[in-house]
Amino acid sequence: MPPTLLHLETATEICSVALSKGDKIIASLCLDKGNSHIEHLFPFIEQVLTESNCKISELDGVVLSIGPGSYTGLRIGASAAKGICYALEIPLIGISTLQSIVFGAIRQQKEEKNVLYCPMIDARRMEVFTALFNENGEVVTEVDNKIIDEHSFASELENHIIYFCGNGMPKCKSVLQHPNAHFIDAPLEAANMLLPALAKYENKQFEDVAYFEPFYLKEYIAKKSVVKGL
Repeated sequence: MPPTLLHLETATEICSVALSKGDKIIASLCLDKGNSHIEHLFPFIEQVLTESNCKISELDGVVLSIGPGSYTGLRIGASAAKGICYALEIPLIGISTLQSIVFGAIRQQKEEKNVLYCPMIDARRMEVFTALFNENGEVVTEVDNKIIDEHSFASELENHIIYFCGNGMPKCKSVLQHPNAHFIDAPLEAANMLLPALAKYENKQFEDVAYFEPFYLKEYIAKKSVVKGL
């Protein structure tokens, strides 16, 4: 039987939930409202299950976008996913948020060959969380946080067309001036995780529900309170 998987995306300002059966997305919801995950995540889960006539007990696994990204968003997504997996005794499948962006971009480019994809997640100012991926969605450089300037990715751009995408891409567009630098709007959605999630499900590459932590990349720094007296 093809697996029924619940997909959760909360790593950035996007709150997105999808339900898949085998290799098909059968319901999905997405909201770009910023900092609304705690308000909308569980209602979205309930809605996609209702629309699909699927009981939560019928789930075979939960797929989670694990970062890098927003500390708060990642914590909310991880708590929800772990709670469902623990209660139902089903596996948790973690997918890199950067890889999720890439699979959304690949769908737009129709399997173009000999290109690279550079997903970017905004990390304030000219800093982004990023890595390079090939046309199959496989990582070719390690995930890192980078300050982007006119020299970034210079050697890679000499040899490959690079598709830059993600919510950190627009602010970098003006400084990455090269004929091989292409920029595409690939929305971050839970449905993007389907293909890598199926591969991990088939290979039983699951997270340890008890000890799993999202991939923050950078340490969380609490902001100083602006409330008088605190």
